[in-house]
Amino acid sequence: MSEEAGKLRIDKWLWAARFFKTRRLAVEALESGKVLVNEARAKPARAVAVGDMLDIRVGNHRFEVEVLGLSGRRGPAPEAQKLYRETDDSKARREAIAAERRAQPQPAVKGRPTKRDRREIEKVRGERGKSVW
Repeated sequence: MSEEAGKLRIDKWLWAARFFKTRRLAVEALESGKVLVNEARAKPARAVAVGDMLDIRVGNHRFEVEVLGLSGRRGPAPEAQKLYRETDDSKARREAIAAERRAQPQPAVKGRPTKRDRREIEKVRGERGKSVW
């Protein structure tokens, strides 16, 4: 599939649009169902075309984007942002989550936590018996 035909592999497009740092990470996200194309799971070799709607989950972030352009070349971030348009709903949801995360109190830990600090952290996280460090 070539760019001239108006289609491109979705794993390559996700990498070029800078949603994932490597194509391998894009492939893993596709295989685990974290990327939906027009509300359906997609395989890495699936062709994406201009006008397709993608639902992409990267970590705690969820992007709903419309494909505006195709590029198999990973360029600078401003160029990559021209390949898609994020929906207003998606932007508002991500900003609300970010504001909520900023509002949460951050533990004031200086340097390496003590054993007591570690136990308190594990209690807050709900991790009992799991080693974090």
